[in-house]
Amino acid sequence: MPSSPIERSGLIRIAPTLVSQPAKPKIFGIGLNKTGTKTMGHYFRVWGFRNQSFDLGAFRDYQQRDWEKLFALAEDSDTFEDWPWPLMFRELDERFPDARFILTVRSSPEVWFRSLCKMAVRMGPLNDFEKHVYGFGMPQGRKQEHIEIYESHNRAVEDHFRDRPEKLLRICWEDGDGPEKLGQFLGLEEPEIEPVHANRSLEVYSGNNLALAHCYRFGFQSWWRAREWWCSRKKSSGKK
Repeated sequence: MPSSPIERSGLIRIAPTLVSQPAKPKIFGIGLNKTGTKTMGHYFRVWGFRNQSFDLGAFRDYQQRDWEKLFALAEDSDTFEDWPWPLMFRELDERFPDARFILTVRSSPEVWFRSLCKMAVRMGPLNDFEKHVYGFGMPQGRKQEHIEIYESHNRAVEDHFRDRPEKLLRICWEDGDGPEKLGQFLGLEEPEIEPVHANRSLEVYSGNNLALAHCYRFGFQSWWRAREWWCSRKKSSGKK
């Protein structure tokens, strides 16, 4: 009942009480790079989530262990994949106790390593995050060290959630896992799209020889720059 003459007169309206809605649980992809993280990010966006992918600034914050800055960044998104999120799954689990976690893996450590080698040929040396995570800017010639880190990370994740299996999903796209498995874990309907490989790339040298990798890297990156220059030139001439 109105409590003042102004309210009784109808000259003002009292705003209804707003009931705050519970925040959506965060969903963190915590598989290492080259495990299908971009494919997972694609599905997240199809479902309408605000997805946070690789962020070099956030990775710098992780290197400085600036947790509060990283947690503040996490508040602005729903889903996460790629660096630096896999490196801080313990801290994220503590800060966001209702969060879900997804460990993307490859069909074998060797397949993962070959994919890492191809990325290094196309983009390397990767002295920002690769050197920090794995100890080397180029993986070639360091196969055993990289595979040990890959397997150690996966074990650490599974051990951390061993007593809370409802919080963790292990998924491998190459083994036939698809968006339906991801959707079931998250309580979502399967998106009406075909399974995708969101980061399919050109075939390049995937061997473990560092000298050959640098030769192929120089050739590939020279070709890529020439291609970009030619495409830019054609585009500019087409505007005239």
